[in-house]
Amino acid sequence: MALGWTTQSLPNLPVSQKCAMDTNTFLWEIRQDKPKEYAVLMYDAFGKQGSNVEGGNANQPGQLQQCRSAHNPSFSGQYCQVFLKQGTIQYFVGICVPDSCDEEEVQTLVLYDTFKMGHRSLIQQLPSILVNESTQEMFMTHCLSNSIAPDASDVACLFVVCTMLAIPLAATLFLATVTWQRNRAVMPTTESVCLSTGLNQYGTLKTNGSMGGEVSDSSRHGSSCFPKSCVYQCLQAFSLQTTSRGIFSTSSGFPEDGYCSLNGIRILSLLWIMCGHSAQFPVINNLDNYKDWKKTVESSPLYVFSLSGPVFLAVDTFLLLGGLLSARSLLGSIQSAEDKLSPGLVVAYLFRRFKRIQPLHIFVMCLTVGLISLVHWGPYWFPFIDNLMDCKTYWWGNLLLISNLLPVHEICVPWTWYLSLDFQCYATTPLLVYFYRLNRGVFAAMAGGLLLMTTLAGSLVTGLMQLPVFQPSTLTSENYVLYYYVKPHTRYGPFLIGILTGIYLSTKKGQLLKHKWQAVLGWLCCLSVLAALIGLAYALRGIPAHPSLPHALYQGLHRPIWGLAITWIILACEEGYGGFINSLLSFSLWVPLARISFACYLIHPVYILVYTGLQETPIHYTDINFMYLFLGHLVLTLGTSVVLTVLVEKPYVLLKWNRKDDPPQQ
Repeated sequence: MALGWTTQSLPNLPVSQKCAMDTNTFLWEIRQDKPKEYAVLMYDAFGKQGSNVEGGNANQPGQLQQCRSAHNPSFSGQYCQVFLKQGTIQYFVGICVPDSCDEEEVQTLVLYDTFKMGHRSLIQQLPSILVNESTQEMFMTHCLSNSIAPDASDVACLFVVCTMLAIPLAATLFLATVTWQRNRAVMPTTESVCLSTGLNQYGTLKTNGSMGGEVSDSSRHGSSCFPKSCVYQCLQAFSLQTTSRGIFSTSSGFPEDGYCSLNGIRILSLLWIMCGHSAQFPVINNLDNYKDWKKTVESSPLYVFSLSGPVFLAVDTFLLLGGLLSARSLLGSIQSAEDKLSPGLVVAYLFRRFKRIQPLHIFVMCLTVGLISLVHWGPYWFPFIDNLMDCKTYWWGNLLLISNLLPVHEICVPWTWYLSLDFQCYATTPLLVYFYRLNRGVFAAMAGGLLLMTTLAGSLVTGLMQLPVFQPSTLTSENYVLYYYVKPHTRYGPFLIGILTGIYLSTKKGQLLKHKWQAVLGWLCCLSVLAALIGLAYALRGIPAHPSLPHALYQGLHRPIWGLAITWIILACEEGYGGFINSLLSFSLWVPLARISFACYLIHPVYILVYTGLQETPIHYTDINFMYLFLGHLVLTLGTSVVLTVLVEKPYVLLKWNRKDDPPQQ
């Protein structure tokens, strides 16, 4: 259509008169010899073709902030994206249009080729030398709002976040005030003040044992100025004076310094996951040399710690540790309950787990929804907008810890699927422990049957649906996540092996390894298996063109085998055959990091998403760029995780509903 399009043609187009007039004003202005500044800014903000289209730089984002800075007396610039397909290449072009036009009107104007300067379209095609197809197909438009308009659900989420932060801060201030008032009192010694008030020198209640346990007799009868109450105990549990204690301690918290290797395994696995996520989100939609990245990284084992490698194996390590610690915790509770596994004990065991993970889980979920509503996102935020809608529709899946059972596109805050899977696996521990105590033969048959079932499930789903063995970066196989990756029946194997390991380590009477040659042979087998599993993941990468037996066998067997290899590392370290590996895994620095690891897992994707979503230009892949990305996300995550651990996570762990509650789980 010629540039001289005017409002007289409005009846032929389903656009408002205001949109038509403002668009025509802009297009008329850019034809002038000396156009006004707003028109220059809007024209310059249109996306232009860059170099390295062959390497993946097809998107033309333009300049979002420059567009928004353009102001005419009757309208301002509004940034929109036009998503196009030309041959096999899909890309988007950023355009700057009057803010009087809504998304549907922008789509209509683009369809009628309205945005022209002379005979040249402002939305340019890719040249034929780069793509065989010259016809552009528009399949979507998306406009980024210039204003922020949180709805009722956004406000509710922000209220939850502020409340969960305000409660521990208020409790801290309250206890600090009480302590200050006591210190002002005229007393002979600090000890006498503590005896009369039931407070220790830190201003917290004295206890007979572990943090948050029963109140001592002196506090039970001594204070007349401030009588003991449940509210006061809750304030104590929420105060920073209590929750910040020991956060940086290098004491493992395990009896007799056992299980020290678990902290190192946990943190190294977490770093592997964080490294993978730091690469995943930019790679999906935000690289200007994606094809170069794919050629360099995706098939090279040298990049095994980024998303090009089988990062998913770190998740299986977490499942193994979860199973081990769940069995240890339950057996410890049974021993404390006079060797009885009662329904009440099982309910208390599951409730402790629920209150251990849900407060921080809900906080991060609400924080994510709140951030989405408050931040002006860049052009690369678009793929994640659906997460906001899913949270508002399927928030109950996270609350009930069943989000992994929903279709994958409906998971609110997608990375929290693991918490649902972990809790579902956790709930099976009492049943297995019950059969272990009832009859060892039945227990062995049940454990073997479950292991066989989860192995067959993984193999059958992979074979019948022609799934890849892992999905490194692109959404090339939605069925992989939808039907395999997040489901308990395909991921249960490592957790089951963890339960068996936990039962063995908690009940063993002597050493399993009697001779040094056994340890040497075990280490050789373990390291060979780990290397083989990683190597086979590269050898079998990609989607099979037809049902593949090698893919099916690998998918069904590699997770339990990986779990067995990690189990050997734990066992060898526990029995004194870990060598320098045990020294590394038992390094004291891992202990405080392990205390904040849960917060690290939940909050690090928020930083990655915020960084990616705020970008107005694509990220260029180089090894050094991605290393700095990972280190930057890591530092921010560690600092924030300390705060979230003491303000949100630990208060609910320390909070006791009755005096018979067991100590918090590790």
